[in-house]
Amino acid sequence: MSEFLQHLINMLVLGGTYALLGIGLTLIFGIMNVVNFTHGVLYTFGAYIMFIVVHQLGVNFFLALPLAVLAGWLLGAAIELTLLRPLRGSDIDTTMLVMIGAWIAMQSGALWIWGGVAKSVTTPFPEAPLVLGPVSVSWLRLFVLAAAAMLIVVTYLLINRTKLGCAMRATFQDQDTASLMGVNVDLIYTSTFAIGSSLAAAAGALLGPVYVIFPQMGDLAAVKAFAIVILGGLGNITGAVIGGFILALAEELGAGYVSSGYRDAMGFLIIIAVLIFKPTGLFARSERVG
Repeated sequence: MSEFLQHLINMLVLGGTYALLGIGLTLIFGIMNVVNFTHGVLYTFGAYIMFIVVHQLGVNFFLALPLAVLAGWLLGAAIELTLLRPLRGSDIDTTMLVMIGAWIAMQSGALWIWGGVAKSVTTPFPEAPLVLGPVSVSWLRLFVLAAAAMLIVVTYLLINRTKLGCAMRATFQDQDTASLMGVNVDLIYTSTFAIGSSLAAAAGALLGPVYVIFPQMGDLAAVKAFAIVILGGLGNITGAVIGGFILALAEELGAGYVSSGYRDAMGFLIIIAVLIFKPTGLFARSERVG
C-alpha cells in the first residue's frame, strides 16, 4: 500500500507538468490549427533559461521561474510573427514542414550554444525529503507540484474569465465570425502561440531542476504532449489537465509494477486504446463551426 501511495505522489508531480505541456499544445492546435513541432524545443528552452538565470546570472531560484516563463512567451511570439504569420492561409502540410524545420534548427542551435554535456540546476531546497507516514517526497517536487497547480489555475482563469480568453474561445469556434465581431485575429494567434509556448517553457523550467538538462530532452516531452491532447480531446483545457494526470498515472504504475523500461510504453498503450474506442478523445468538445 505504501508503494502505491508513493507512486500516487510521483504521479501528481509529473501530472502537473504534463498538464502544462498538454494545455499549451491544445491551445495552439485548437485555435490556430497548427501542429507545433517546436513544443519540445520550447520545453528545453525553459529548462536552459532556468539554468542560465540561476547559475550564470545569479538570480534567485524562485525568481528564475517567472523569467523562464516570460522568455518562453517572447520566443513563442517571435516564432508566430516570423514563421507562422507569413504562412497564414497556407495548407497544413506547408505549415508542418516549416515547423519541423524550425524544430530541427532550434534543437541544433541549442546543441551548438550549450553543448551536449548534461547540466543540472542547484536548488535552495534541503536534500532530506518530507516524510508523511509511509511515503516521502522531496521539497523540490512539492514546489514543482505547487507551481504547476498555480499555473494551471491561472491559465484556466485567463481562458474563461478574461476578455482575451473570450476572444480566444470565439476564434476557436468560428474565426470569420469572430473577426466580423471586432476580434483582432492576428493578435489572438500571436497571444495563443505565446501563451502555449510559455506553458511549455514553464514545464521545462520546473522539471529541469528535478532531472538533468540536455538539448534533446524535449523530444519525448513533445510526443507526450501530443498524447495528452489525444487523451483529453482537441481544444479542451480541462481534458488536457486530466489527460496529463492519466498519462502520468499510467507511467508510474507501469514503472512500479511492470518494469521501469516500460514507463513510456504503458502511457502510449492507453493512447492506442483511446484512438481505437474513442478517437475524438475522452473529453472532446464540439469542433469549430467554420
